Amino acid sequence: MKLEWKKETFSDCIEPVRVERKNQVQANFYLSEGKYPIVDQGQDLIAGWTNDEKAVIREGLPYVIFGDHTRVFKWVDFPFALGADGTKLLKAKEDINPLYFFFHLKSLDIHSRGYSRHYRLLKEKTINLPPLPEQKKIATVLLRIQRTIEMQEKILRSLRNLKKSTMQFVFTRGLHGEKTKMTEIGEIPESWEIAKINDLGEIITGTTPPTKKPEYYQGGGYQFIAPNDIGETTKIYCTEKEISEKGLEVSRILSKHTVCFVCIGSTIGKVGITVVEKAASNQQINAIVTNDQYDPFFVTYILNYKSAHVSSFASPSPVPILSKGKFAEISIITTHDKVEQKEIAYILQTMDKKIELHESKKSALQSLFKTMLNQLMTGEIRVKDLDIDLSEVEA
Repeated sequence: MKLEWKKETFSDCIEPVRVERKNQVQANFYLSEGKYPIVDQGQDLIAGWTNDEKAVIREGLPYVIFGDHTRVFKWVDFPFALGADGTKLLKAKEDINPLYFFFHLKSLDIHSRGYSRHYRLLKEKTINLPPLPEQKKIATVLLRIQRTIEMQEKILRSLRNLKKSTMQFVFTRGLHGEKTKMTEIGEIPESWEIAKINDLGEIITGTTPPTKKPEYYQGGGYQFIAPNDIGETTKIYCTEKEISEKGLEVSRILSKHTVCFVCIGSTIGKVGITVVEKAASNQQINAIVTNDQYDPFFVTYILNYKSAHVSSFASPSPVPILSKGKFAEISIITTHDKVEQKEIAYILQTMDKKIELHESKKSALQSLFKTMLNQLMTGEIRVKDLDIDLSEVEA
């Protein structure tokens, strides 16, 4: 820490906030759209909407909102209504840059106490205060990174929406916009047919090697696919757990480009495809080794598109289960034209590659933000040493 930096208690950095809390919006009155955004302690910046003028806070902006239960900090510089439960409105004193204050709060380590309140822990913290000009520069650097992350998120939303609309088109109209026909599972291209999942290839239900035998896991080397490993990307690039050669010997081996469908639990319906030569999965996954008539990526995208339909056949219980036998008999849409299958798969894989690229950029930026946040707030890195144009801040 540089000697010219002051250190103040959290309580000495904030002003009293006087707002009418009687107008806070209860969660059951949130609207899906409206005139004014509602900000509460949840993860999303905007939790819902309201049309109640009396609930809107316009004076004293900007504020930092702290989720007393969730430990979430939010920067709010626009008129808003406050959610009713677990929110604390914080306002930095005039001699502290408010955006710097917000970012500093985000850098604090507040230990989780579950759903208990955490404001008491926040009041025990101290805030590092460099001179005000340096506070502004630090805030600007972090804001630039954050806005770049937000831009990547916007691009990702657009790409995912484009992929969704493309799937909707090709799986109802085919590649060439042909006429459609109605079937028991929805509208499909006229030349397409209905098949059973069992017709697509061999179905394999995973197993878990006994955990009491460490030799099945020590050293790893082979992916052991579980539901948490599926869903972020179409391709399954890595897994939380791995098994050894011996573990693989007592498992049901999945070859490269095996289609995996989660059939048990709260994440039932997630779909992915293997990209390694040999892998295995646990019993929550039914896998399809496609036969010569079907392109495995085409099958992956079809199951993804019809995921809700397939999942609807799960047993109605606290833990939904879709057995191998029932899974095999479910009807699915398909074309027997393998050239068309491959062309559709190629189009969607191209979109997936763009999504993966921007996910990678977003992840790198998030890591950069986390590192810079910590180092700038502790003085380990000084903004004067960064190769960044901050002339507009100085002006």
